[in-house]
Amino acid sequence: MSKIEAAIEILKQIGLPKAQQNERSALTLLALLGLKEETPWSSAVQRLLRIHDILAFIKIHYGKEYAENTRETVRRYTLHQFIQAGIVIRNPDDLQRPTNSPNTVYAVTDEALALIKRYHSPEWETSLREFIANKGKLADKYRKVRERYQITAEAEGIILRFSPGKHSELQAKVIKDLKSRFFPDAELVYAGDTARKMLYVKKDLLETLKVPIAEHSKLPDVVYYDSTNNLLILIEVVTSHGPVSPKRQAELEKVLRKCGAKRVYISAFQDFKEFKRHIDNIAWETEVWLSDNPDHMIHFNGPKFFYVHQGEH
Repeated sequence: MSKIEAAIEILKQIGLPKAQQNERSALTLLALLGLKEETPWSSAVQRLLRIHDILAFIKIHYGKEYAENTRETVRRYTLHQFIQAGIVIRNPDDLQRPTNSPNTVYAVTDEALALIKRYHSPEWETSLREFIANKGKLADKYRKVRERYQITAEAEGIILRFSPGKHSELQAKVIKDLKSRFFPDAELVYAGDTARKMLYVKKDLLETLKVPIAEHSKLPDVVYYDSTNNLLILIEVVTSHGPVSPKRQAELEKVLRKCGAKRVYISAFQDFKEFKRHIDNIAWETEVWLSDNPDHMIHFNGPKFFYVHQGEH
């Protein structure tokens, strides 16, 4: 039996879903363990690898070349399930590292490493039974480790849990501080996350507004709807990605071409210094909000937003 076939068998015996009992997942596991075809299972090691490193190991030692655009497939359809099963942990060296960081790394858990090192040994069956019996506890253990560093914000009576990172910190401030000051009666209809693009979606309302859910990846980070004024409030959280630029606004207008609600576009920044970096790329007739000065809005010739507060002036 080849190493790849054996790794598939291990994943099957551990209880991974059939969709992960394949060559891609087997090779990913072997890379994380540092196992070449001739390396004994007992020599498996715990390695911190980026997905790029995993693909490079597979190419060098197994002659299988995956394109760089395969990284998302490996992340979503192999590593995600490995994490859920308690056999892999993300960023064990820095649990606060943002999910979308280019430095994100993955490693086999201590428990999975101890089990796999016993493959083909007399202790394998006993160790496997123990691992399976504790798999739920392991997944729960590592889930709690990850949740300890999540960023939370309350909206619509529920707690939203964002993955760690500066982007999520600013997004939480938008939900906590921006809405209460400028559109307190609006309801949250969409919030994305770097790890879960559709973290919160009010699907029925978005469909009524003719906002296409199928194109959710094109929506900005946070979207509110003010039914009293029929305003769709679209907020771009600016850290690694840009603000509501003329190009971005045109893209969104195309996505929202069937939506009858009036639109307000807001670019949210942490501070004035970050805002200045992007000032030349902000579309006219949009708004800017700074989280370190939350009581004010900068209007780029933006009469639309004044409409919300016309009764207050």
